[in-house]
Amino acid sequence: MARIVMKFGGTSVAGTERIRRVANIVRAQAAGGNQVAVVVSAMAGETDRLVNFCREANPLYDPAEYDVVVSSGEQVTAGLLALTLQAMGCKARSWLGWQLPVKTFANHANARVDDIEADRLLASMEQGEIAIIPGFQGVSDDGRITTMGRGGSDTSAVAVAAAIKADRCDIYTDVDGVYTTDPRIVARARKIKYVSFEEMLELASVGAKVLQTRSVSLAMKHNVRVQVLSSFVDESSPPADTLPGTMIVSEAEMQEILENTDMERQSVTGIAHDKNEARVVLTRVPDKPGAVADIFTPLGEAGINVDMIIQNVGRDKGETDVTFTVPQAELARAQALLENLRDKIGFNRVITDSKVAKVSVVGMGMKSHAGVAATMFKALADRGINVQAISTSEIKVSVLIDEDETELAVRVLHTAYGLDAEEEAA
Repeated sequence: MARIVMKFGGTSVAGTERIRRVANIVRAQAAGGNQVAVVVSAMAGETDRLVNFCREANPLYDPAEYDVVVSSGEQVTAGLLALTLQAMGCKARSWLGWQLPVKTFANHANARVDDIEADRLLASMEQGEIAIIPGFQGVSDDGRITTMGRGGSDTSAVAVAAAIKADRCDIYTDVDGVYTTDPRIVARARKIKYVSFEEMLELASVGAKVLQTRSVSLAMKHNVRVQVLSSFVDESSPPADTLPGTMIVSEAEMQEILENTDMERQSVTGIAHDKNEARVVLTRVPDKPGAVADIFTPLGEAGINVDMIIQNVGRDKGETDVTFTVPQAELARAQALLENLRDKIGFNRVITDSKVAKVSVVGMGMKSHAGVAATMFKALADRGINVQAISTSEIKVSVLIDEDETELAVRVLHTAYGLDAEEEAA
């Protein structure tokens, strides 16, 4: 008998018919003798509808009341799934965030999980009851409902799995696993059977949309094995235990898997892209100690994330240009903030460009394979793709390019690193 957490996203529960399909998947898992907890998102489009209601009611809405409204979407789904399972003869009940409780730090609309008191939940599961938990929501120290930001149900599921010491956390979505790149761009992209937490964290942070970054970070911290699966399968399909998608595991387990299968790790695991980037250039910044801090400290205090940073070699006049990227949605705010600080920083002008994209190659194999970056730069150069900025980590190389060349760059790099599937497997 295993203890399993199953999470279903918005497209998987978008209507009563799909909820019934989800109920069948859950029932099959429980019928195998497993203890099952299910975390659900709001129906597809429901959170957007609730957010619009808040904006119409009060454009300067109170974040605490906003959380009360938007958290109701997951609550509806949880109740409907419990009712559907009961109609199928299963023992099931819903557990709202405050009933567990899922304790969070009181940062409304972007709360972080602090602790989950799971004793009552575990007692219920041990009696054979299927627990249905609305994702995305928790409760603050002062008893107010909180929400965890978009994609927060992934984090809820991993947090629940950690709290109950689950054997596995299955994330059901509209794709059947993690691919070497977006299959909509590269038809010969391959599904990855196993990927490490570190690789998945990098892929998620640079544009892969399969999992929320915070959920992967939490899984790595608590060593929760996570499996990505599709909920859009026939009712006659084998259960997840025998038809796996992509399993996300610790680096130690990954090494064990590689040794047992006598496989050699590829230098690159996947290619990700993100078009939600914007480039900012500050010209003629004083080339002196503290100038860069005067730029990035206010941006950090304003909660604006900065990614790629390039500082040119200082000019004879003691000036330099500083280039960096911010999320596209934050560009206007970043530009206004910098303009207000023009005199303090001492730059000449701000140049912005929102028609850019970040393309990244990720893989733990980079640690033992030389020339990964050189392969990337040569492949792009051969196709006339200009690199505007570069950032690296131990297992990632990212470049900033023109947005119109994103798909071409992804295809070129996918082929350059030998990630294309064989014809018969495509």
